[in-house]
Amino acid sequence: MAGTAVRIKRLDAPPELTHRLREIGFCEEQEIKLVSRHTNLICLVCNARLGISSRLAENILVQPVTAAQAQKKAGAHGR
Repeated sequence: MAGTAVRIKRLDAPPELTHRLREIGFCEEQEIKLVSRHTNLICLVCNARLGISSRLAENILVQPVTAAQAQKKAGAHGR
């Protein structure tokens, strides 16, 4: 769902694809936000919008970020 924040837990792809995903910001423990989901997924990663195919997204295992975790992170940046 658009607006959902998740944390990447594991990249489950061949080594060359995993390497490329990490290069563009899809790293383990990275928090990302889904901006749009149609044919491709548009994600906010490190303040940049990146588009990936649904098929590629299936190789990225994520965990939902709770509102409390997001607020805690936002508070830490304000210090």
